[in-house]
Formats: sequence, C-alpha cells, structure tokens
Amino acid sequence: MKQNSVPSTGSQVDTDRLADFVLFTQRSCILNLSSELSKGSLSFPQFFLLTYLSSEDYLTMSSIAKKMGHSTAAATGLVDRLEKLGFVERVHAAEDRRKIMVRITQQGVELVKQMHGRIASDLSSIMAEMDDDDRQSLNAASRVANSGTLN
Repeated sequence: MKQNSVPSTGSQVDTDRLADFVLFTQRSCILNLSSELSKGSLSFPQFFLLTYLSSEDYLTMSSIAKKMGHSTAAATGLVDRLEKLGFVERVHAAEDRRKIMVRITQQGVELVKQMHGRIASDLSSIMAEMDDDDRQSLNAASRVANSGTLN
C-alpha cells in the first residue's frame, strides 16, 4: 500500500498509514458491499440500520432517526421497506402500547452475518498483501485509536 504523505513523527506515520488503509479498504469493501446489496434491492442506509439493530434488542423510531441522522418520518419509511423485505419487525412496548419498537428478524441477522463475513474476507485479502511495515503501522495505529489518544 502506498503512503500519500511523509509526516515527521512515528505516531503520525502510523496514523497516516491507518488513514490510507481505511480509504483503500473502504473503496474495496463498499464496491463489494454495493454489488451484494443490490442483489436484494437493499440500500446502504437500510443495511446500516440492520447493523445497528443486530447489536441491539430493539430500537425505537426516535432512536433510529437519531442514529441515522433522519427525521422520524424518514426513519419510518426506512423501517417500512425493511419490514416488507422481512428483515425487521415492529413490536409494541409492554409498558406503553403506543410506543413502537423495531427489532431485527432472523432473516436480517443472517444477512448482516453474511455481509460481515464478506467484509472480513475482503479485509483479510487486503491485509495479506501488506508488507511488514504496513502491518506494523496498522497494528500500532489500531492500538493508538483504541486507546483514545488518536490526534
């Protein structure tokens, strides 16, 4: 992987290499993800909502709107389409039946798992082609990013 700039500090070199890696892998993963999602007539926002839902028991419409950066009406439309495809379902809250919760179905879980596997496979292929310096920089930058001390 080619580095775009030559910064002065080791930490900055690592973070710049991580940024290069993210940009490169993003292009690769997005292209593959796009072709897979188009087979099922699923948009990126719909898939991103499914990934949010796969890590939660449920989300309310207002929390979906907030996470997606949409209005509640737009979030409702997004959920409508996913529900028609069988990837999510609406349930009423036990304590307040007016409150609607959205949860992912098993079909939605399977789709997210499948796409996660493909992304992991793409990343593995990309990382296998990296040289030792790039691998070390990626590992160092990942540690810095995970520690919360990224500039």
